[in-house]
Amino acid sequence: MDTYILYGTAALFLALSFFKDKKKTGMALKKAWKAFENILPEFLVVILLVGVLLAVLNTEMISKIIGAESGWAGVIIAALVGAITLIPGFVAFPTAAMLLQGGAGYMQIGAFVSALMMVGVVTMPVEMKYFGKRLTILRNILAFIFSFAVAAIIGLVVGGI
Repeated sequence: MDTYILYGTAALFLALSFFKDKKKTGMALKKAWKAFENILPEFLVVILLVGVLLAVLNTEMISKIIGAESGWAGVIIAALVGAITLIPGFVAFPTAAMLLQGGAGYMQIGAFVSALMMVGVVTMPVEMKYFGKRLTILRNILAFIFSFAVAAIIGLVVGGI
């Protein structure tokens, strides 16, 4: 029901914008479409990969690897995968939701998303160029450790610990 309310509100404001200034609304819609076109390939590839992963790995396998019963070993695996994966935030959260539906645990997904958003193994060379090797490594190590703190807090809140 919330989704319908949000879409309805967006449609209402779009209509108001259109009646107020058709030209600006048209330009905004064109910019939004361009942004959507730029995002779509990345989004589709990740959704496709997660879909294939969910098709190949059944719920029991996902639960065994990163399910709530996998404990801290699953948290470590999820954090490592998150740290080495480069996925934008708008793709990470739907991916996390799909993994949760597939049997992943909350602590594991917390570590995955935290590491995914904060640790940049793939982007380290660029970061080193601008911030230096020492600061980049320190930042990534601290961010990786923080992803475990996030997992622990989620575990305390949802009862995983």
